[in-house]
Amino acid sequence: TPTIELKPSSNPLSDAEREAILANPGFGRHFTDHMVTIRWTEGRGWHDAQLVPYGPLSLDPANMTLHYAQEIFEGLKAYRQPDGTVASFRPDANARRFQRSAARLAMPELPVETFIEACDA
Repeated sequence: TPTIELKPSSNPLSDAEREAILANPGFGRHFTDHMVTIRWTEGRGWHDAQLVPYGPLSLDPANMTLHYAQEIFEGLKAYRQPDGTVASFRPDANARRFQRSAARLAMPELPVETFIEACDA
């Protein structure tokens, strides 16, 4: 299971901007300051996990997603708790659903622990 290397954004949202978004977040309108990337190769499996600033992806023109639409998306909701912390609901269930989607598409399955570590990063 890869350990996630943290590369925080040098330009995160201000507290005021974040609070305004959290007051009315909507779905698909606002995104986090960061994203997680994890490489997979046949020889090494899942490796080189990183939490990096949110931004455009660099894709090889031969990427299978562009040609065969092999892609998995798993949404996860986060909830602000009364004490100000943030919690997600059953991320392990999302991780298992992500694994089932990968199996259906004959793609490598991401370990549940890695999925949850990425959410916690």
